[in-house]
Amino acid sequence: MLKKTRVAVALFAALSGFAAVAHADTSSTGNTLADFFMHSKVDGQIRSYYFDRFFGKNTTNLHAFSLGGYINVHTPSAAGFSADVGFYTANSLGANRNNPDTTLMGKADSINALGQAYLQYAIPDVVMIRAGNQEVNTPFVNGSDSRMIPATFQGVFAQVTPYCGWNIYGMRMFRWKSRTSGDYYRDNLYYKTGFDGDPIYGGAAKLPENEQASNGILAFGTSYKRYGINAQAWYYNFYDFTDMFYGDASYTLKTGMGLNPFLGGQVVREWGANSRLNGSNIGVGEIDNFKGNGVNSTAWGVKGGVEYNLDNAILGKGALTVAYNEIEYHPGAIGGGAIVSPYTVGYATDPLYTTSMIRGLVEMGPGHGWKVGLSQHFLDNSFLFQTSYAQYQLQAAGYANDIYGDLTYFPKGFLKGLSIRDRVGVAHGDLSTGYFIYNRVMLTYAF
Repeated sequence: MLKKTRVAVALFAALSGFAAVAHADTSSTGNTLADFFMHSKVDGQIRSYYFDRFFGKNTTNLHAFSLGGYINVHTPSAAGFSADVGFYTANSLGANRNNPDTTLMGKADSINALGQAYLQYAIPDVVMIRAGNQEVNTPFVNGSDSRMIPATFQGVFAQVTPYCGWNIYGMRMFRWKSRTSGDYYRDNLYYKTGFDGDPIYGGAAKLPENEQASNGILAFGTSYKRYGINAQAWYYNFYDFTDMFYGDASYTLKTGMGLNPFLGGQVVREWGANSRLNGSNIGVGEIDNFKGNGVNSTAWGVKGGVEYNLDNAILGKGALTVAYNEIEYHPGAIGGGAIVSPYTVGYATDPLYTTSMIRGLVEMGPGHGWKVGLSQHFLDNSFLFQTSYAQYQLQAAGYANDIYGDLTYFPKGFLKGLSIRDRVGVAHGDLSTGYFIYNRVMLTYAF
Protein backbone atom coordinates (compact mmCIF):
# COMPACT_ATOMS: atom_id res chain seq x y z
CA MET A 1 0.00 0.00 0.00
CA LEU A 2 2.85 2.40 0.84
CA LYS A 3 4.47 1.80 -2.56
CA LYS A 4 1.22 2.57 -4.40
CA THR A 5 0.67 5.70 -2.28
CA ARG A 6 4.15 7.00 -3.11
CA VAL A 7 3.59 6.36 -6.82
CA ALA A 8 0.21 8.11 -6.74
CA VAL A 9 1.64 11.14 -4.89
CA ALA A 10 4.60 11.38 -7.28
CA LEU A 11 2.33 11.09 -10.30
CA PHE A 12 -0.05 13.76 -8.95
CA ALA A 13 2.84 16.13 -8.30
CA ALA A 14 4.30 15.51 -11.75
CA LEU A 15 0.98 16.07 -13.48
CA SER A 16 0.35 19.19 -11.42
CA GLY A 17 3.70 20.61 -12.52
CA PHE A 18 3.02 19.58 -16.09
CA ALA A 19 -0.41 21.25 -15.96
CA ALA A 20 1.27 24.48 -14.84
CA VAL A 21 3.67 24.31 -17.79
CA ALA A 22 0.77 23.56 -20.11
CA HIS A 23 -1.23 26.48 -18.73
CA ALA A 24 1.70 28.85 -19.20
CA ASP A 25 2.28 27.54 -22.71
CA THR A 26 -1.35 27.93 -23.78
CA SER A 27 -2.25 31.17 -22.04
CA SER A 28 -0.53 33.31 -24.64
CA THR A 29 -2.74 31.86 -27.36
CA GLY A 30 -5.93 32.41 -25.42
CA ASN A 31 -6.56 28.72 -24.70
CA THR A 32 -7.54 27.64 -21.20
CA LEU A 33 -6.26 24.74 -19.16
CA ALA A 34 -9.62 23.03 -19.66
CA ASP A 35 -9.17 23.35 -23.44
CA PHE A 36 -5.74 21.78 -23.11
CA PHE A 37 -7.02 18.70 -21.28
CA MET A 38 -9.97 18.43 -23.66
CA HIS A 39 -7.42 17.67 -26.36
CA SER A 40 -6.02 14.71 -24.42
CA LYS A 41 -6.50 11.35 -26.12
CA VAL A 42 -7.92 8.22 -24.56
CA ASP A 43 -7.44 4.70 -25.88
CA GLY A 44 -7.44 1.18 -24.54
CA GLN A 45 -8.85 -2.27 -24.92
CA ILE A 46 -11.22 -4.76 -23.34
CA ARG A 47 -9.97 -8.34 -23.30
CA SER A 48 -11.31 -11.69 -22.18
CA TYR A 49 -9.18 -14.82 -22.10
CA TYR A 50 -9.92 -18.53 -21.71
CA PHE A 51 -6.97 -20.82 -20.92
CA ASP A 52 -7.01 -24.61 -21.07
CA ARG A 53 -3.93 -26.75 -20.47
CA PHE A 54 -4.30 -30.51 -21.05
CA PHE A 55 -1.56 -32.84 -19.85
CA GLY A 56 -0.68 -36.40 -20.71
CA LYS A 57 -0.50 -39.25 -18.21
CA ASN A 58 -2.07 -38.61 -14.79
CA THR A 59 -1.45 -34.90 -14.32
CA THR A 60 -4.35 -32.59 -13.41
CA ASN A 61 -5.50 -30.40 -16.29
CA LEU A 62 -5.57 -26.64 -15.71
CA HIS A 63 -8.12 -23.99 -16.71
CA ALA A 64 -8.45 -20.24 -16.17
CA PHE A 65 -10.59 -17.29 -17.23
CA SER A 66 -10.09 -13.54 -16.98
CA LEU A 67 -11.85 -10.37 -18.08
CA GLY A 68 -10.14 -7.00 -18.09
CA GLY A 69 -8.08 -4.64 -20.19
CA TYR A 70 -6.56 -1.19 -19.93
CA ILE A 71 -7.27 2.49 -20.49
CA ASN A 72 -4.58 5.07 -21.37
CA VAL A 73 -4.81 8.85 -21.21
CA HIS A 74 -2.28 10.76 -23.34
CA THR A 75 -1.98 14.53 -22.89
CA PRO A 76 -1.08 16.77 -25.83
CA SER A 77 2.44 18.18 -26.01
CA ALA A 78 3.32 21.48 -24.36
CA ALA A 79 6.78 22.82 -25.21
CA GLY A 80 7.77 19.23 -26.03
CA PHE A 81 6.48 17.77 -22.75
CA SER A 82 3.59 15.32 -22.44
CA ALA A 83 2.32 12.73 -19.99
CA ASP A 84 0.66 9.33 -20.09
CA VAL A 85 -1.33 7.47 -17.46
CA GLY A 86 -2.52 3.90 -18.02
CA PHE A 87 -4.60 1.72 -15.70
CA TYR A 88 -4.60 -2.07 -16.24
CA THR A 89 -7.01 -4.57 -14.72
CA ALA A 90 -7.77 -8.30 -14.86
CA ASN A 91 -10.59 -10.09 -13.02
CA SER A 92 -11.36 -13.81 -12.72
CA LEU A 93 -15.01 -13.19 -11.74
CA GLY A 94 -14.68 -16.10 -9.32
CA ALA A 95 -14.09 -18.60 -12.12
CA ASN A 96 -10.62 -19.78 -11.03
CA ARG A 97 -11.31 -21.41 -7.68
CA ASN A 98 -9.90 -24.89 -8.41
CA ASN A 99 -6.45 -25.67 -9.90
CA PRO A 100 -6.18 -22.53 -12.05
CA ASP A 101 -3.56 -22.03 -14.72
CA THR A 102 -1.63 -19.44 -12.70
CA THR A 103 0.23 -18.05 -15.73
CA LEU A 104 -2.91 -16.19 -16.84
CA MET A 105 -3.34 -13.96 -13.78
CA GLY A 106 -1.89 -15.85 -10.81
CA LYS A 107 -4.13 -17.06 -7.98
CA ALA A 108 -5.69 -13.69 -7.15
CA ASP A 109 -9.28 -12.80 -8.03
CA SER A 110 -8.11 -9.55 -9.59
CA ILE A 111 -5.03 -7.60 -10.66
CA ASN A 112 -5.14 -3.80 -10.72
CA ALA A 113 -2.07 -1.84 -11.72
CA LEU A 114 -0.91 1.63 -12.66
CA GLY A 115 0.83 0.10 -15.63
CA GLN A 116 1.95 3.31 -17.30
CA ALA A 117 2.54 6.66 -15.60
CA TYR A 118 5.31 8.64 -17.24
CA LEU A 119 6.44 12.08 -18.30
CA GLN A 120 7.97 12.48 -21.75
CA TYR A 121 9.97 15.09 -23.58
CA ALA A 122 10.10 14.74 -27.36
CA ILE A 123 11.13 16.57 -30.50
CA PRO A 124 9.54 14.48 -33.28
CA ASP A 125 12.03 12.45 -35.32
CA VAL A 126 14.93 13.84 -33.24
CA VAL A 127 14.83 12.85 -29.56
CA MET A 128 12.51 11.26 -26.98
CA ILE A 129 13.13 10.85 -23.24
CA ARG A 130 10.56 9.05 -21.08
CA ALA A 131 10.67 8.65 -17.28
CA GLY A 132 8.32 6.61 -15.09
CA ASN A 133 6.24 3.43 -15.46
CA GLN A 134 6.22 2.44 -19.11
CA GLU A 135 6.01 -0.28 -21.71
CA VAL A 136 9.34 -1.21 -23.27
CA ASN A 137 9.85 -2.95 -26.60
CA THR A 138 13.36 -4.37 -27.03
CA PRO A 139 14.44 -7.93 -27.93
CA PHE A 140 15.12 -9.28 -24.40
CA VAL A 141 13.19 -6.66 -22.38
CA ASN A 142 9.62 -6.32 -23.62
CA GLY A 143 5.94 -6.42 -22.68
CA SER A 144 5.52 -10.18 -23.21
CA ASP A 145 1.88 -9.35 -23.92
CA SER A 146 0.30 -12.78 -24.40
CA ARG A 147 -1.81 -12.77 -21.23
CA MET A 148 -4.17 -10.18 -19.71
CA ILE A 149 -1.82 -7.31 -18.96
CA PRO A 150 1.69 -6.70 -20.29
CA ALA A 151 4.89 -6.53 -18.30
CA THR A 152 5.92 -2.92 -17.71
CA PHE A 153 9.09 -1.30 -16.39
CA GLN A 154 9.98 1.59 -14.09
CA GLY A 155 12.86 3.83 -15.07
CA VAL A 156 14.18 6.01 -17.91
CA PHE A 157 14.18 5.28 -21.65
CA ALA A 158 15.74 7.54 -24.30
CA GLN A 159 15.77 7.45 -28.10
CA VAL A 160 17.78 9.64 -30.48
CA THR A 161 17.28 9.66 -34.26
CA PRO A 162 20.44 11.00 -35.96
CA TYR A 163 19.26 10.09 -39.46
CA CYS A 164 16.13 8.83 -41.17
CA GLY A 165 15.68 5.13 -40.30
CA TRP A 166 18.52 5.11 -37.75
CA ASN A 167 17.80 5.16 -33.99
CA ILE A 168 20.02 5.02 -30.90
CA TYR A 169 18.58 3.89 -27.55
CA GLY A 170 19.52 3.89 -23.89
CA MET A 171 17.62 2.79 -20.81
CA ARG A 172 18.01 2.27 -17.09
CA MET A 173 15.19 0.29 -15.48
CA PHE A 174 15.08 -0.15 -11.71
CA ARG A 175 11.93 -2.21 -11.17
CA TRP A 176 9.36 -4.09 -13.18
CA LYS A 177 5.79 -5.34 -12.97
CA SER A 178 5.27 -8.87 -14.28
CA ARG A 179 2.17 -10.08 -16.14
CA THR A 180 0.65 -11.41 -12.91
CA SER A 181 1.69 -8.56 -10.58
CA GLY A 182 -0.19 -5.44 -9.53
CA ASP A 183 2.86 -3.45 -8.42
CA TYR A 184 6.54 -2.88 -9.24
CA TYR A 185 9.27 -5.04 -7.66
CA ARG A 186 13.04 -5.45 -7.72
CA ASP A 187 13.02 -9.02 -8.97
CA ASN A 188 12.81 -10.93 -12.26
CA LEU A 189 11.65 -14.30 -13.59
CA TYR A 190 14.40 -16.25 -11.78
CA TYR A 191 12.99 -15.24 -8.38
CA LYS A 192 10.47 -17.44 -6.60
CA THR A 193 6.78 -16.59 -6.34
CA GLY A 194 6.23 -14.38 -3.29
CA PHE A 195 9.65 -12.71 -3.28
CA ASP A 196 9.14 -9.42 -1.42
CA GLY A 197 5.39 -10.04 -1.76
CA ASP A 198 5.41 -10.29 -5.56
CA PRO A 199 2.79 -12.78 -6.87
CA ILE A 200 4.91 -13.59 -9.90
CA TYR A 201 4.08 -16.71 -11.91
CA GLY A 202 5.30 -18.32 -15.10
CA GLY A 203 9.05 -17.84 -14.70
CA ALA A 204 11.95 -20.17 -13.94
CA ALA A 205 12.13 -19.65 -10.12
CA LYS A 206 15.73 -20.86 -9.69
CA LEU A 207 16.91 -18.53 -6.91
CA PRO A 208 16.73 -19.31 -3.17
CA GLU A 209 14.11 -17.65 -0.97
CA ASN A 210 16.63 -15.33 0.72
CA GLU A 211 18.24 -13.96 -2.46
CA GLN A 212 18.93 -10.22 -2.56
CA ALA A 213 16.75 -7.94 -4.67
CA SER A 214 17.66 -7.27 -8.30
CA ASN A 215 19.31 -4.02 -9.34
CA GLY A 216 17.51 -3.97 -12.67
CA ILE A 217 18.76 -3.29 -16.18
CA LEU A 218 21.13 -0.99 -18.04
CA ALA A 219 20.97 -1.22 -21.83
CA PHE A 220 22.12 0.53 -24.99
CA GLY A 221 21.06 -0.25 -28.52
CA THR A 222 20.82 0.92 -32.09
CA SER A 223 18.59 0.01 -35.03
CA TYR A 224 18.38 0.76 -38.73
CA LYS A 225 15.41 0.10 -40.99
CA ARG A 226 15.44 1.29 -44.59
CA TYR A 227 15.86 0.07 -48.17
CA GLY A 228 14.81 -3.48 -47.20
CA ILE A 229 17.37 -3.63 -44.37
CA ASN A 230 16.18 -4.26 -40.82
CA ALA A 231 19.04 -4.46 -38.31
CA GLN A 232 19.61 -3.90 -34.59
CA ALA A 233 22.29 -4.43 -31.94
CA TRP A 234 21.93 -4.32 -28.14
CA TYR A 235 24.09 -4.47 -25.05
CA TYR A 236 22.30 -5.44 -21.83
CA ASN A 237 23.68 -5.42 -18.31
CA PHE A 238 21.28 -7.46 -16.20
CA TYR A 239 22.91 -6.44 -12.94
CA ASP A 240 24.38 -9.38 -10.97
CA PHE A 241 23.01 -11.88 -13.52
CA THR A 242 24.74 -11.49 -16.88
CA ASP A 243 26.10 -9.19 -19.56
CA MET A 244 24.59 -9.78 -22.99
CA PHE A 245 25.22 -8.72 -26.58
CA TYR A 246 22.43 -9.35 -29.07
CA GLY A 247 22.35 -8.53 -32.76
CA ASP A 248 20.20 -9.40 -35.73
CA ALA A 249 19.90 -8.26 -39.33
CA SER A 250 17.71 -9.17 -42.26
CA TYR A 251 17.30 -8.08 -45.84
CA THR A 252 14.10 -8.23 -47.89
CA LEU A 253 14.38 -7.95 -51.67
CA LYS A 254 11.45 -5.86 -52.94
CA THR A 255 10.81 -7.29 -56.40
CA GLY A 256 7.64 -5.33 -57.16
CA MET A 257 5.99 -8.57 -58.34
CA GLY A 258 4.24 -9.54 -55.11
CA LEU A 259 7.01 -11.99 -54.19
CA ASN A 260 9.71 -10.71 -51.82
CA PRO A 261 12.39 -13.13 -50.57
CA PHE A 262 14.21 -12.37 -47.30
CA LEU A 263 17.22 -13.64 -45.38
CA GLY A 264 18.32 -12.91 -41.82
CA GLY A 265 20.71 -13.87 -39.05
CA GLN A 266 21.11 -13.32 -35.30
CA VAL A 267 23.69 -13.83 -32.58
CA VAL A 268 23.65 -13.85 -28.76
CA ARG A 269 26.77 -13.72 -26.57
CA GLU A 270 26.64 -13.69 -22.77
CA TRP A 271 29.34 -13.59 -20.09
CA GLY A 272 29.78 -12.97 -16.36
CA ALA A 273 31.66 -14.74 -13.57
CA ASN A 274 29.72 -13.47 -10.55
CA SER A 275 26.14 -14.29 -11.44
CA ARG A 276 23.49 -14.84 -8.77
CA LEU A 277 22.60 -17.98 -10.70
CA ASN A 278 25.96 -19.60 -9.90
CA GLY A 279 25.35 -23.14 -8.75
CA SER A 280 21.90 -23.22 -10.36
CA ASN A 281 20.76 -25.27 -13.30
CA ILE A 282 18.62 -23.39 -15.80
CA GLY A 283 16.89 -24.93 -18.76
CA VAL A 284 15.35 -28.40 -18.97
CA GLY A 285 17.20 -31.34 -17.49
CA GLU A 286 17.82 -31.29 -13.74
CA ILE A 287 21.22 -32.97 -13.86
CA ASP A 288 24.20 -32.09 -11.70
CA ASN A 289 26.73 -31.39 -14.43
CA PHE A 290 24.53 -28.50 -15.65
CA LYS A 291 24.79 -26.75 -12.26
CA GLY A 292 27.76 -24.63 -13.24
CA ASN A 293 29.35 -21.35 -12.23
CA GLY A 294 29.67 -18.31 -14.44
CA VAL A 295 27.63 -17.30 -17.47
CA ASN A 296 29.12 -18.40 -20.77
CA SER A 297 26.54 -18.59 -23.54
CA THR A 298 26.88 -18.45 -27.31
CA ALA A 299 23.90 -18.70 -29.66
CA TRP A 300 23.24 -17.96 -33.28
CA GLY A 301 20.49 -18.38 -35.83
CA VAL A 302 19.52 -17.95 -39.47
CA LYS A 303 16.18 -17.57 -41.21
CA GLY A 304 14.95 -17.29 -44.75
CA GLY A 305 11.73 -17.28 -46.66
CA VAL A 306 9.43 -15.29 -48.84
CA GLU A 307 6.71 -12.70 -48.34
CA TYR A 308 3.98 -12.76 -50.98
CA ASN A 309 0.64 -11.25 -51.94
CA LEU A 310 -1.73 -13.48 -53.90
CA ASP A 311 -4.11 -10.50 -54.13
CA ASN A 312 -7.33 -12.29 -54.94
CA ALA A 313 -10.79 -12.52 -53.38
CA ILE A 314 -9.79 -15.40 -51.11
CA LEU A 315 -6.07 -15.19 -50.34
CA GLY A 316 -4.08 -12.03 -49.63
CA LYS A 317 -0.71 -11.35 -48.01
CA GLY A 318 1.29 -14.17 -46.48
CA ALA A 319 4.78 -15.36 -45.59
CA LEU A 320 6.65 -18.66 -45.48
CA THR A 321 9.66 -18.83 -43.12
CA VAL A 322 12.28 -21.46 -42.32
CA ALA A 323 14.64 -20.88 -39.36
CA TYR A 324 17.45 -22.52 -37.39
CA ASN A 325 18.97 -21.74 -33.96
CA GLU A 326 21.77 -23.24 -31.91
CA ILE A 327 22.89 -22.61 -28.33
CA GLU A 328 26.38 -24.05 -27.91
CA TYR A 329 27.15 -26.42 -25.04
CA HIS A 330 29.70 -24.98 -22.57
CA PRO A 331 30.53 -27.56 -19.86
CA GLY A 332 30.94 -26.03 -16.41
CA ALA A 333 28.90 -22.90 -17.21
CA ILE A 334 25.49 -22.18 -15.72
CA GLY A 335 22.98 -24.45 -17.43
CA GLY A 336 25.76 -25.86 -19.62
CA GLY A 337 25.80 -22.62 -21.59
CA ALA A 338 22.08 -21.82 -21.48
CA ILE A 339 20.95 -18.26 -22.26
CA VAL A 340 20.26 -16.22 -19.13
CA SER A 341 17.19 -14.08 -19.87
CA PRO A 342 15.76 -12.58 -16.66
CA TYR A 343 12.67 -10.96 -18.22
CA THR A 344 11.56 -13.50 -20.86
CA VAL A 345 12.48 -16.96 -19.49
CA GLY A 346 9.32 -19.00 -19.00
CA TYR A 347 7.34 -16.44 -20.97
CA ALA A 348 8.71 -17.66 -24.33
CA THR A 349 8.92 -14.06 -25.60
CA ASP A 350 12.60 -13.94 -26.53
CA PRO A 351 13.64 -13.02 -30.10
CA LEU A 352 15.17 -16.39 -31.12
CA TYR A 353 13.78 -17.43 -34.49
CA THR A 354 12.73 -20.91 -33.33
CA THR A 355 10.87 -19.92 -30.16
CA SER A 356 7.32 -21.34 -30.14
CA MET A 357 4.16 -20.25 -28.32
CA ILE A 358 4.87 -22.46 -25.31
CA ARG A 359 8.68 -22.50 -25.10
CA GLY A 360 11.97 -22.28 -26.95
CA LEU A 361 15.68 -22.93 -26.52
CA VAL A 362 15.91 -20.24 -23.81
CA GLU A 363 13.60 -22.39 -21.66
CA MET A 364 15.19 -25.72 -22.64
CA GLY A 365 18.90 -25.00 -22.57
CA PRO A 366 21.75 -25.70 -25.01
CA GLY A 367 21.00 -27.58 -28.19
CA HIS A 368 19.70 -26.76 -31.63
CA GLY A 369 16.33 -26.46 -33.30
CA TRP A 370 14.63 -25.66 -36.55
CA LYS A 371 11.21 -24.23 -37.30
CA VAL A 372 9.02 -23.78 -40.37
CA GLY A 373 6.14 -21.32 -40.24
CA LEU A 374 3.35 -20.01 -42.45
CA SER A 375 1.12 -16.95 -42.06
CA GLN A 376 -1.78 -16.20 -44.41
CA HIS A 377 -4.42 -13.45 -44.61
CA PHE A 378 -7.62 -14.40 -46.39
CA LEU A 379 -11.18 -13.22 -47.18
CA ASP A 380 -10.22 -9.54 -47.56
CA ASN A 381 -8.02 -9.62 -44.44
CA SER A 382 -10.95 -10.70 -42.26
CA PHE A 383 -8.95 -13.73 -41.13
CA LEU A 384 -5.31 -14.39 -40.30
CA PHE A 385 -4.08 -17.99 -40.05
CA GLN A 386 -0.65 -18.84 -38.65
CA THR A 387 0.92 -22.23 -38.16
CA SER A 388 4.37 -23.64 -37.42
CA TYR A 389 6.27 -26.79 -36.58
CA ALA A 390 9.45 -26.66 -34.46
CA GLN A 391 11.82 -29.49 -33.63
CA TYR A 392 14.55 -29.38 -30.96
CA GLN A 393 17.52 -31.58 -30.11
CA LEU A 394 18.60 -30.70 -26.56
CA GLN A 395 21.89 -31.33 -24.81
CA ALA A 396 20.21 -32.32 -21.52
CA ALA A 397 16.78 -33.64 -22.46
CA GLY A 398 17.05 -35.04 -25.96
CA TYR A 399 14.31 -34.70 -28.57
CA ALA A 400 11.29 -32.37 -28.41
CA ASN A 401 8.87 -30.74 -30.82
CA ASP A 402 6.11 -28.13 -30.85
CA ILE A 403 3.10 -27.86 -33.17
CA TYR A 404 1.26 -24.54 -33.39
CA GLY A 405 -1.99 -23.26 -34.94
CA ASP A 406 -3.45 -19.74 -34.67
CA LEU A 407 -6.62 -18.29 -36.24
CA THR A 408 -7.79 -14.68 -35.76
CA TYR A 409 -11.02 -13.12 -37.02
CA PHE A 410 -11.28 -9.35 -37.55
CA PRO A 411 -14.92 -8.28 -38.06
CA LYS A 412 -15.69 -5.33 -40.32
CA GLY A 413 -18.15 -2.45 -40.07
CA PHE A 414 -19.47 -1.39 -36.66
CA LEU A 415 -17.51 -4.24 -35.02
CA LYS A 416 -14.19 -2.84 -36.24
CA GLY A 417 -11.66 -3.01 -33.41
CA LEU A 418 -12.85 -6.44 -32.27
CA SER A 419 -10.70 -9.53 -32.77
CA ILE A 420 -11.40 -13.16 -31.88
CA ARG A 421 -8.31 -15.35 -31.64
CA ASP A 422 -7.81 -19.05 -30.91
CA ARG A 423 -4.25 -20.34 -30.37
CA VAL A 424 -3.36 -24.01 -29.92
CA GLY A 425 0.07 -25.38 -29.07
CA VAL A 426 1.03 -29.02 -28.66
CA ALA A 427 4.38 -29.76 -26.98
CA HIS A 428 6.02 -33.20 -27.05
CA GLY A 429 9.13 -34.48 -25.31
CA ASP A 430 11.36 -33.51 -22.36
CA LEU A 431 8.33 -33.25 -20.05
CA SER A 432 7.41 -35.52 -17.15
CA THR A 433 3.92 -35.81 -18.65
CA GLY A 434 5.18 -36.69 -22.14
CA TYR A 435 3.16 -33.89 -23.76
CA PHE A 436 0.73 -31.11 -23.08
CA ILE A 437 -1.78 -29.12 -25.13
CA TYR A 438 -2.35 -25.41 -24.61
CA ASN A 439 -5.53 -23.80 -25.95
CA ARG A 440 -5.98 -20.03 -25.58
CA VAL A 441 -9.09 -18.19 -26.75
CA MET A 442 -8.86 -14.39 -26.62
CA LEU A 443 -11.49 -11.77 -27.44
CA THR A 444 -10.17 -8.21 -27.68
CA TYR A 445 -11.90 -4.94 -28.45
CA ALA A 446 -9.55 -2.01 -29.03
CA PHE A 447 -10.83 1.55 -28.86
